[in-house]
Order: sequence, then C-alpha cells, then structure tokens
Amino acid sequence: MAPTESSRLEFFSSKRERELLAQFDAQSVPHHIAVIMDGNGRWASRKGLPRIAGHRAGAKAIREAIAASIELGVDVLTLYSFSSENWRRPAEEVGGLMRLFVEVLERELGNLQKQGVRVKVVGRADGMPEDTMAAFRRTELSTADNDVLTLAVALNYGGRIELVDAAKAIARDVASGALDPEDIDEDAIASRLYTSGLPDPDLVIRTSGEMRISNFLLWQIAYSELWVSSVLWPDFKRYDLLRAVVDYQKRARRFGGR
Repeated sequence: MAPTESSRLEFFSSKRERELLAQFDAQSVPHHIAVIMDGNGRWASRKGLPRIAGHRAGAKAIREAIAASIELGVDVLTLYSFSSENWRRPAEEVGGLMRLFVEVLERELGNLQKQGVRVKVVGRADGMPEDTMAAFRRTELSTADNDVLTLAVALNYGGRIELVDAAKAIARDVASGALDPEDIDEDAIASRLYTSGLPDPDLVIRTSGEMRISNFLLWQIAYSELWVSSVLWPDFKRYDLLRAVVDYQKRARRFGGR
C-alpha cells in the first residue's frame, strides 16, 4: 500500500517530526537514497562496549531507515554495509559482523516480506564467507518479487574495484567481438556496474560528521546531493532521515547547468 498523508502523520508522530513533516513535499521525493553508515564503533566506544555492540545497534537503525524510507515514498535505499577495505579491521570484529549479517537476515526476513522490501546485494561475492553469502542469496531470492522498496546492500564493495570489474567486463566483450570499441559509452559502463538496473542516487547521506565519500558509488554519485549528519549511525532515527529529505527538497539540482 502506498504511503498517504495520514500514514505519514501516524508514523512521524512526535512534535518535532510533525513540524518537519509540514515542510515535506510528497511530489519531490528522492527516488534513490544512499547511506554511508558511519559511527558504529565510536558509538560503542563512548559507551564502553565492544565494537560488535555498535554494529548490533546499527542494525536497529537500519530497520528504522527502511520503515522511514517506505513511508516517505523512496524507491531505492542503498546501505554501505561492508567495504572492500573493511577486511583490514581486526579479525574478531570482521567475524562477528559476518555472523551478525546472517543473524539479522534470518530475523528480519518476515518483516522485509511484510513491508514489500526487495533485497539486492551489490559488491564482490568473492572472498565473502560462504554462510554469509548464502544467507544474502536466500534473502534475495525470497524477496525478489517485492516492489515497495529496493534495499541495495553494498557488501564487500569498493567504488574503484567496481570500475575495475566493469572495465574487465568491457575488455572481455570487446575481445570476444560482442562489443565494438566505438560503442563504449556511459551506458555501456553503467550496465556493467554492480548497481546495473538501479537509478543513480539522488541523495547521499553520511553519518558521524565525516566529510568524505570513502570509495562509495564513485561513478553513480556524480550529480548526487550530499547531506552530512553529525549523528552516529546507531542514533540515526526517522527524524534524521526526514530532515535530510526535506533539506534535499529545498535544493535546486542543475546537473552541471546554470
């Protein structure tokens, strides 16, 4: 069921959410929001907890972001869940995070189905633990027909690696004669990216106040609007997402024009 003004008022029910919702334009919603979820480790450290506790709290924030995205009418939500550089972190943290992925997917599948969420993994499967990838593939298959929101999970993802893989795919097609070099254009590259079939992000959100892209969707965000929040990801609530969208709606997107 499509969101309505009534359902949004019920969902965004606090006073400050309602005040912000009054500025929301249901006709100008970003189709695709991409999020660099930063701050799980710092959140845990400030509370004297192990880093995995921050990742667990971050999983709850994901549930909130999904529900808010649906209520706002967003079509695609992409989450930077694990980068190709994150393998450099301590093995204990990486192993705990991989197990957490499986746990969360198994626990949340029913909710994803009920909400009409389609899960799509973007990134390199090579090098991922077999049980973790199996859990993601099961979820992709189970949710393939859902059409309310596409949740793209950037997993073992790096923007530069993605471009390398796209270049290799083009080289193979040229070598086989399937592609004429003169036909290589932006569409040819985009169709060979991990995100093929998804629209480019309209809005990129980064939490924790860091001012960098961190190798995320380097091709796709060429003209995306950026919004940086000082809030650590585990504390990122529906209000924060609504605030980012309302701010986005006040901007004039020129795509290089005047």
